[in-house]
Parts: sequence; C-alpha cells; structure tokens
Amino acid sequence: MKSPKNNSLKLHLGCGNQIKKGWINHDLVALPGVDVVHDLREFPWPFNDQEFEQVYMKDVLEHLSDTIKTMEELHRITKPKAKIYITVPYWNSCTALGDPTHIKLFNEFSFNAYDPDEWLCKERPYYTTARFKINQIGVWIIPFFPMFRIPKISRDYLIVNSFVKKIIMSLANIFSNVVHTLDIHLERV
Repeated sequence: MKSPKNNSLKLHLGCGNQIKKGWINHDLVALPGVDVVHDLREFPWPFNDQEFEQVYMKDVLEHLSDTIKTMEELHRITKPKAKIYITVPYWNSCTALGDPTHIKLFNEFSFNAYDPDEWLCKERPYYTTARFKINQIGVWIIPFFPMFRIPKISRDYLIVNSFVKKIIMSLANIFSNVVHTLDIHLERV
C-alpha cells in the first residue's frame, strides 16, 4: 500500500489519537483520522522514496527493535534537507523504564552514528548509510516527577541552552529521573 494521494509533504508517524491537520497521519491501529495503517517493524514502509519534507515521531522509536533500519527508512522516505522531529524517553527516566512496551533506550549520544560531523559516524561510517545532521537536542525535565506534583514547579520544561543542558545532562547521568524526554531535531543529509 502506498501513501494516500495528498498534497501534504508532512508525515506524522505513530499519531495515535493526536491527529495533525494537514499531515499524513500514520498509526499501527486504524483509529479515527489515521490515513495510513502500517506496522513500522515491517519494511519497507508504504511510502515513496524522498516523499516527505517533515516527519514527526513522538514516543515511537523506543517501541521499535531495529533503530538502524528505522532510521534508514526515515532517510529513504524523506527529501534532502527534510526536517525530522523525534522524541524519546531518556534512558534512566521512570517513563523509559516504567513502560513494559519499551524495548530501546536512548541518551544524548544515541543519534551520533547518523551525523557525519559526529565522532561515531566518522569512526564507524559502515554502521549505516542513513545520514542526518543533528540540529538540536533538547531535554525535557519535570522537577520532582514522579514523586511529587508541586504547582507551578512540577511542569514540563524544555532545556536547549548549551551550558544549562550540560549541567542537566551531567546530573542526569548520575541520578535517575532528572531528564524525562529527549527532543531531537534532525535534518536529512
């Protein structure tokens, strides 16, 4: 099955009930508003080569067993310079470890194998041919989550400032639940 005829060049993978207007909405289940039903563990995906200018993938990648093959499919279906937005739970957060359907864990270095400017891609270019420039990695924190909910403090905060992010990530690698989620912005090379 190929993707539906649509002028949209934007794909929302694993949309669930969060339907994006003007996007091709995909999910594993035929929910209301879903345009394409497909299991992302089955390759190739039902989309044309270099079809999309944007892909949004929130809380999906951690459910898929073959990250490299998934990233290669993302590379195949996106146009050069396409923007890919991925969110994944941080490896030592209660969200990552608390959901029994999560089979992969991610940290701030998990996407270095795809970026030609990063050391892992340079040293081991044979891991994959998929190439994405890492434009931004933001970290979501929720102070005192999951133990306490303090009004006006216990809410989501996205940290993208390099200096503050280094401090937060240093703490996150020592203590659990400092970082809740990674917010990754990639650009297809």
